[in-house]
Amino acid sequence: MRTSTMPAPHLRWQALEVDKDAHAALNGHRPRVLWLTGLSGAGKSTIANRLEHELFAAGVHTCVLDGDNVRHGLCGDLGFSDADRDENIRRVAEVAKLMVESGLVVIVAFISPFRAEREAARALFEPDEFVEVFVDAPLDVAEARDPKGLYRKARAGELNGFTGIDAPYEPPQAPELRVDTARLSPEAAAQVILDHLARTGLYAAR
Repeated sequence: MRTSTMPAPHLRWQALEVDKDAHAALNGHRPRVLWLTGLSGAGKSTIANRLEHELFAAGVHTCVLDGDNVRHGLCGDLGFSDADRDENIRRVAEVAKLMVESGLVVIVAFISPFRAEREAARALFEPDEFVEVFVDAPLDVAEARDPKGLYRKARAGELNGFTGIDAPYEPPQAPELRVDTARLSPEAAAQVILDHLARTGLYAAR
């Protein structure tokens, strides 16, 4: 994962009076990043949507950063080379950091195929703020779902560098959570994550 370039010498970090602790006190909960990683078709976006629905209903201030949506704007200038994928994740991690500083629970749903880029993202946050969730579906299961027809195109040679076919995916080695979406419904997978958040004191489960 590429690191940010050094800021110009005349730039200084501006300390703000309303800090992360102040936002947390106002919101009634601590901020977090829920980083959902897994193959295309594993269920990341569906789970992220369900998570936000439940957290919103519980009064938790949230934002979802979805891989496809971010590619329409913030990262619309990037392709799918390894370098561009690294930059894609770097930008998303930096945006998530700003949102956490503003007191939000940020749900990130990206393939983010490389361990190094996920670890670089984790390093931006305090130890208890980053929750890596491995949305685990075997390749054959994800490919059978193929909700966007991308695996079919990759197999036909119409889409190059597709994760899981001709580009690697490096599964997390020690994620905070793993949800097996070959076995669990999106609702059940989201509930596993919600239970973890309740146990670790993010919010009081209903």
